[in-house]
Amino acid sequence: MTYQEQIPDLGELALEPVRPDRHAALLHGWVTLPRNAFWGMGSHTLDDVREVYTFLDGLATHHAYLILLNGEPVGLFQTYRPEADPVGERYPVRPGDVGMHLLLNPPRHYARGLTTAVGPALARFLLRDPAARRIVVEPDVRNEVALRRLRTEGFTFASEIDMPDKRAQLAFLTRERFEADHPPA
Repeated sequence: MTYQEQIPDLGELALEPVRPDRHAALLHGWVTLPRNAFWGMGSHTLDDVREVYTFLDGLATHHAYLILLNGEPVGLFQTYRPEADPVGERYPVRPGDVGMHLLLNPPRHYARGLTTAVGPALARFLLRDPAARRIVVEPDVRNEVALRRLRTEGFTFASEIDMPDKRAQLAFLTRERFEADHPPA
């Protein structure tokens, strides 16, 4: 495990690095669901998904993790250095910027309240590096659910940007804002 945290009323959240050969079928099942269309992999085959995550696994700047809750997979979390990603060509990257993507696909018994509980845990994971100053996200502008969640979590919206595969809403969460909203216990 890369990271573990106890989430009150839910249990143990853990991040496990994606192993493309081992996890491709699980990820393929998630990314091709119609409700996950904004992930942009709806038409990918199992081999396509394995190839994408094998490529990511070979990069030092991008990482993919399974999110486990009490040992059960509930989502996919990806991190990246914006200066090594297409998003970094579309805004002035600052030292300490760290990017993330999140896809939750929980079993029914975890669906209620999971996003609210998992979001701060993932931010704590990203901000455990003292050099990390700001979390960067760029969801599709049509993804109202994600945009609403980001507002609730304290992200500041910047400009809309054109990414290779979408029109995106650039948003940031500073370390200071996160720590003010989620003081250490």
